[in-house]
Amino acid sequence: MEDASAAAIIDARGILTGWSEGAQRLTGYPAHEALGRAVRELLAEAVPPEAMSARSGTVMVRHRDGYLVGLRVRACAVTGPDGEPGGYVITAASPGRGETSLAGLAFQQASMSMSVFDTSQRYLRLNDAACHVMGVSEETLLGRHFPETVEEAEHSRGFNWHLRHVVETGRPLRYESYTGAPALNREHAWVTEMWPVRDAAGGLVGTALAAFDSTEQYWARQRLALLNEAAAAIGTTLDVVRTAEELIGVVVPRFADFASVDLFDWVLGADEAPAAAAEEITLRRVAHGSVTEGTPEAAVHVGQVDVYPSFSPIARAMREGRAIVSQAGEPAFMRWVAERNSRAPEGRPYRKGVHSMMAVPLRARGITLGVAVAVRVAQPDDYAADDAVFAEELASRAAVCVDNARRFARERTTALALQHSLLPRGLPGQAAVQVAHRYLPSGSAAGIGGDWFDVIPLSGSRVALVVGDVVGHGIPSTATMGRLVTAVRTLADVDLPPDELLTHLDDLVTHLASDDLGDEVAELGATCLYAVYDPVTRRLNLAAAGHPAPALVLPDGSARLIPMSAGPPLGVGGLPFEATELQLPEGSVVALYTDGLVEDRDRDVDHATDELCRALTVPADSLDALCDTVLKAVLPEEPSDDVALLLARTRALGADQVATWDVTPDPAEVATTRQAATDQLTAWGLDETAFVTELVVSELVTNAIRYGAPPIQLRLIRDQTLICEVSDGSSTSPHLRRAHQDDEGGRGLLLVAQLTQRWGSRQTTRGKTIWCEQSLTPLF
Repeated sequence: MEDASAAAIIDARGILTGWSEGAQRLTGYPAHEALGRAVRELLAEAVPPEAMSARSGTVMVRHRDGYLVGLRVRACAVTGPDGEPGGYVITAASPGRGETSLAGLAFQQASMSMSVFDTSQRYLRLNDAACHVMGVSEETLLGRHFPETVEEAEHSRGFNWHLRHVVETGRPLRYESYTGAPALNREHAWVTEMWPVRDAAGGLVGTALAAFDSTEQYWARQRLALLNEAAAAIGTTLDVVRTAEELIGVVVPRFADFASVDLFDWVLGADEAPAAAAEEITLRRVAHGSVTEGTPEAAVHVGQVDVYPSFSPIARAMREGRAIVSQAGEPAFMRWVAERNSRAPEGRPYRKGVHSMMAVPLRARGITLGVAVAVRVAQPDDYAADDAVFAEELASRAAVCVDNARRFARERTTALALQHSLLPRGLPGQAAVQVAHRYLPSGSAAGIGGDWFDVIPLSGSRVALVVGDVVGHGIPSTATMGRLVTAVRTLADVDLPPDELLTHLDDLVTHLASDDLGDEVAELGATCLYAVYDPVTRRLNLAAAGHPAPALVLPDGSARLIPMSAGPPLGVGGLPFEATELQLPEGSVVALYTDGLVEDRDRDVDHATDELCRALTVPADSLDALCDTVLKAVLPEEPSDDVALLLARTRALGADQVATWDVTPDPAEVATTRQAATDQLTAWGLDETAFVTELVVSELVTNAIRYGAPPIQLRLIRDQTLICEVSDGSSTSPHLRRAHQDDEGGRGLLLVAQLTQRWGSRQTTRGKTIWCEQSLTPLF
């Protein structure tokens, strides 16, 4: 007999009378222990009725060592001399051995793992693939209970539970798992079909299964899921470093045990890529991560610069523009590991077992920004071609996010620089108000907005306070803001009232928003608040175009919003603006701000405005300190919009600093008026300015009498400069002209312009005012 089969003879009473050597190998019983025994003593369970009737089938025999052995048996009757049955010749073999039927051969040679169990989860049959997975022969497993053949683990208990479940319910099931196997050195994904096996009468006699190794499909799904996750997880902020950290968070630990991202320095700044690449590549580490806390295996710390020689996989990946996979044993890989160990020997123990690494260039818009490196230590599989394709796709998505963040940072830096160049750097000193200001650019992905503020000195010691906000963000918004800043300063120089100034500004915004053909008005708009404070009358005149009303803090400590009509935003066109005027006590604080201070999608505007008013009443050593107090109390931790805040504390010019005379429209009054002005200068201790002032007063009063209309008034204001104003009832504005040699007049305004620092005219409700300013010689 061959090892594959055995034979035994039993008589009519079921007593063993013959025993082959093959039977001994299958059951462990030698001939002297088997012969003379009843065959039922060797059976572990009763022979199934269908096997008895067919005289063939699978029976369970208890091995001499105690475990069960499933045998495929066939019985052949032996007839005695009298023709009566005298016994049986039994041939037995392990299931699958010596298989000759087509069905049996198909089962035994199937590429998927197939097994058959009895109702107690004991092995009855295994094909070659199942034996390969288990790492043992079929004879070793037959008759043994499944839990006895595997390690005690969660996945083993789950597998056994599903086997029992099929027996209990009598229904097939599909079972997917990711587990190891005794003969495989790494975990595999399995799709297992389990179904009940029934006899001819429909009774449940066992369970069969077929397990398909779906590891490649599993990892393909995992990589696709990781790409989908990366799409949501990478690029949540427009910050280069944060984007690199998000990439590390995606790949560690599922794709790599260690990963790093190194970028060129120009990516982190506002510069463009250099024209030519160097042989050795210098990169800065911006992020890394590891399955080991603290990332001790990193040879380069975050923020440090590393130089990668041309032979390194990193340099190759960036030079060739593709993923470079390197494995243990390759010269370049071993050289790279040795270089890492020499640079940071303290991390050598954590690099032990490194067996595979991959370097992937980060490229966007045809420009290489840096490199991502993935290393495997604990994960047993080396990086393969499929991993390289996946890594390139992942790196491509990350590179686009890094490039977007870089371009956003560059645009933000440009917009911020442009905006700072347009905002007032040092506000001019003047007597009307004491000012303090803050500008906080937004850190949101929308970019820098078009918020601005300004303080513009006007004639007569007055001052204009301006805040505005252009719709949108980025460089276009900042450029529009620059236009509006210039326009407001130009219109302020004309000295228009606030409501008229906003009307002209509205026309300008409408013009800027129109296309070249003028057919349509684009979506461009802005808000603005323009206020003029006169320290002589202590009156504040203001108007708004869609802008929040300013807050007012009186000297008694009370705070409130100034009641006024907001008006339509600039760019709407065709709607009027309404001016508001009020008289302020000296020492009042006017707070002008943009909507970013009080408006946010998560905040109630009224509540934020109340917080603003309360914060303005908090005692502070200075206006600068009060600015900080307001921002700290009102703003959220991460404002979603730009914020401009301008605080102005009003001052007043006393009666001893202003002198006014009504002038009779008679040329004879010019001398009298000139003498009154000279006497006032003497009273103020400004005799050194008397000569120029006499000439100026004579020319301006003479022109008002000759060309103007009553009432005529002269006013001198002693401030940081000496201001001379002559008002009359005519709205005709004067202008300089070149007088010819034979002209008797026409040189008055030219003389005034030459003798004073600056001069001008402004329209009033009753006519016009011609004014000029002289510098005052310091008294010490």
